[in-house]
Amino acid sequence: MSQPQKTIYVTRDIERALGMEPNDDYLIAANRTPYSESAKARYSESVRLIDSGSDISDTAVLLEMDAVRSLIDQTEGDVLVFKNTPRIEEICLEHRWHLLNPPAALAEKVENKITQVEWLGGLATEYLPPFAVGPTKDMKWAGIPSVIQWAHGHTGDGTIPVNSAAELSAIQKQFPERPARMTTFVNGPSFTANVCVSKDKVLFGNISYQITGLSPFTDNPFATVGNDWGLTHSLLNEAEISRIEKIAQDVGKKMQESGWRGLFGIDVMRDDERDMIYLIEINARQPASTTFESFLQREYRRQGIQGLTTFEAHLDSLRDGSVIGPIIAINDGAQIIQRITKSTRSIPEDAAGSLELSGYMTIAYQNSEYNADLFRIQSMMGIMETHNKLNQRGKEIAETISN
Repeated sequence: MSQPQKTIYVTRDIERALGMEPNDDYLIAANRTPYSESAKARYSESVRLIDSGSDISDTAVLLEMDAVRSLIDQTEGDVLVFKNTPRIEEICLEHRWHLLNPPAALAEKVENKITQVEWLGGLATEYLPPFAVGPTKDMKWAGIPSVIQWAHGHTGDGTIPVNSAAELSAIQKQFPERPARMTTFVNGPSFTANVCVSKDKVLFGNISYQITGLSPFTDNPFATVGNDWGLTHSLLNEAEISRIEKIAQDVGKKMQESGWRGLFGIDVMRDDERDMIYLIEINARQPASTTFESFLQREYRRQGIQGLTTFEAHLDSLRDGSVIGPIIAINDGAQIIQRITKSTRSIPEDAAGSLELSGYMTIAYQNSEYNADLFRIQSMMGIMETHNKLNQRGKEIAETISN
């Protein structure tokens, strides 16, 4: 890694910051929760927990709290957050803190389903499924299943299936002037990859199968609920893997030219009907899977594998712009999230203990909104047998949290 300099990662959920172990040069400030207290017990001098009362404070709120402000001022460190926003930029500018994250305006341009098309330029027609962009009143029914996407969505929200002219007409009547992207529906497995942009290279991480819309973990068919790094090579052939890498490299070079540094993520899908890999989404931030991918990489390094973890590459790129590489390759491991659904707002009291006795790692979240993270389970081995089908480990997890 690069020459150490102090960095303070300020985060709502401490799990986002645990891509590397806290130390004298890498400090964390986060909400006090049962899980963050366990991290504090391991890294007492490098973790600052903030009591926010009954609520869990967002990152911007934490940045304005006295305890966090004094930590940053006393250490004179750089500030790092999970996802940058204009408000976070304003706070850092006001206090004259150096924020490591790329500009929020650039992240918005890249992630926004409407502006993304213009930003991608020729890459849009090369890699996205067939699409049209404009107000919904101008959309035409082409006689094939499609999806309407608003400018923003999160974990499946903001994506509406359209299977008939009548369904499109209903959306047009309700939101005639609202800008949207209408895309041909793609049926097949989803995959995600974390990509790191430095000032002189684009480093491709590991492809994971993206667990999406799987019951009982969610009741939203478009919601992502986890990753399985062990399933990738049994579902994808070498040509498909090469295309995903090319998409990542081409988008990464575009990010680099736009001034981006650090991690971003791509979601792709294999269209089983057309035998094609399509780019579905760009996440202009540290992807949520970074922490566990980096944990698995650290375990591989303990076995003698050389290289950087995904999070180390992220931090190096943000600190001084250069990365030595390579990123450590992994071929197993999985995580899955129980989201808050219409019927599930809690898990059985003994679920965490039972799963940990079986060798899994667990994280509980203090969220209450529909579709938010409720409970995360992590496994050193894969939990999926094939697309949309749990293996025996996966079934064990599902049964434990449902009982």
